[in-house]
Amino acid sequence: MSGYVVRRVGQAVVVMLGVSVIVFLLVHLVPGDPIRRSLGTRFDPHVYQLLYERAGFDQPLYRQYVTWLGNALQGDLGVSFRTGRPVRGMVLERLPATMSLAFAALFIGLVIALPAGIISAVRSGSRTDYSVSALSQVGVSIPDFWWAIMLILLFSLTLGWLPPSGYKSPLESPVGFLRHLTLPALSVGLISGSILTRFVRAAMLDALHRDYTRTARSKGLPERVVINRHVLRNALVPIVTVAGLQLGFLLGGVVVVEVIFAWPGLGRLAYDAVLRRDYPVLQGAVLLVALSFVVINLLVDLLYARLDPRIRYE
Repeated sequence: MSGYVVRRVGQAVVVMLGVSVIVFLLVHLVPGDPIRRSLGTRFDPHVYQLLYERAGFDQPLYRQYVTWLGNALQGDLGVSFRTGRPVRGMVLERLPATMSLAFAALFIGLVIALPAGIISAVRSGSRTDYSVSALSQVGVSIPDFWWAIMLILLFSLTLGWLPPSGYKSPLESPVGFLRHLTLPALSVGLISGSILTRFVRAAMLDALHRDYTRTARSKGLPERVVINRHVLRNALVPIVTVAGLQLGFLLGGVVVVEVIFAWPGLGRLAYDAVLRRDYPVLQGAVLLVALSFVVINLLVDLLYARLDPRIRYE
């Protein structure tokens, strides 16, 4: 087990190194001069030259990368061109909002997917199965921004039940936090639920046709016991895999929803950094999302052995 963890951590380091190279190169391919843009109308050639050299833009690209990587390994992600604040503080400040939205959306997705996928698999070939499959296909096909706009029109402008945008800290107002969280979490959770429903159904169908299921039924066990103890438990490994991938995607792939709802997460931070050509902030946000994705995948792999005793890490 320990050997497997060490190997996976080594692989994670290699992946993060590759991500850092790609992020650094792609960010520097974005057109525009970030120093000139940050100065705005207060352009001064002397100040511009000082900031240009302080940012290291007068150095070759490979040397800029080595310097940036060395600082990043020490926890220093640089300073924002726009605000002058340390990037590490900015991304860590936005991380709780993104994590709360991601976990809430995944929770909604699982609440939708588990009963829908199980019922669809148990009643395979019935009208219920076809209805669930059709609805999940519709949910996957509709983009998150459409869900966001429709939910705002219904629950905010028409019914007036929930605020259309904004954010409340859970420490200041737990009820206000949940009210502001509901619509963005639903916008993403409906799509996540549609995706997960299809995988839950496929995993359940596979488990339903296994020998252990036929054996359990031949013993005369109630159908509910067969489904819960034998079928669902053995179907959890692929379901957890997809759920982990969904969580990693939600941590970095809800930029549009965060912008629509003015949600102060990493996605919105990265979006603003692109518009302002704020290289250090964009690099820091992307690196944190990539690190979160790698950690989630590692935790999901380690969870397999708890879900299925047949899995051993040698």
